[in-house]
Amino acid sequence: MAQLPRPILRLIEKFERLPGIGPKSAQRLVFYLLRHPKEELEDFAQKLVALKTDTVLCERCHNVSETNPCGVCDDVSRDGNLLIVVESPLDQLAIEHSDKYRGLYHVLHGAIDPLNNVGPDQLYLQDVLDRLDGVEELILATNPTMEGEATALYIRELIEDKGIKIKITRIGHGLPIGADIEYADGVTIARALEGRRPL
Repeated sequence: MAQLPRPILRLIEKFERLPGIGPKSAQRLVFYLLRHPKEELEDFAQKLVALKTDTVLCERCHNVSETNPCGVCDDVSRDGNLLIVVESPLDQLAIEHSDKYRGLYHVLHGAIDPLNNVGPDQLYLQDVLDRLDGVEELILATNPTMEGEATALYIRELIEDKGIKIKITRIGHGLPIGADIEYADGVTIARALEGRRPL
């Protein structure tokens, strides 16, 4: 049986480590790149390196940015009375794209997940307490998973244990637009009923 050249095998192994990429997808990606001119691959490699060298974590919100503080934290037009806690920079980006939120963010970079050895100390949880001065409402926008729920409860307890008086809210969960009720699970339907509002 023919063996692939080592450079191809090594790159396939690297691609397989990416989330959502299996062996076949990794092979397709490598052979796709193999057909491109060397200059394009060099440009691609430079952009991969720049991903680490040209980005920083904002010292305030911990979002990924080119500047410290990031553009959101540095924007004086943002509502400093609102602070929303999200699990990842992608969650922050999704909320920004809604054009409905003009407050500040705090990015945890994960959720409490004991099965994968992720505890509170591996996340930017304690820093939330340092950001509550002047905040009137803390919105917990962790994902509606067991880990996200546990993280939201942990943050609430952290704040209550410190005796900090602040309005704490949780983003609504329920049925997405375009979904069929018959395919939704019981927890999703329960959340949708709890979050109902006047029409």
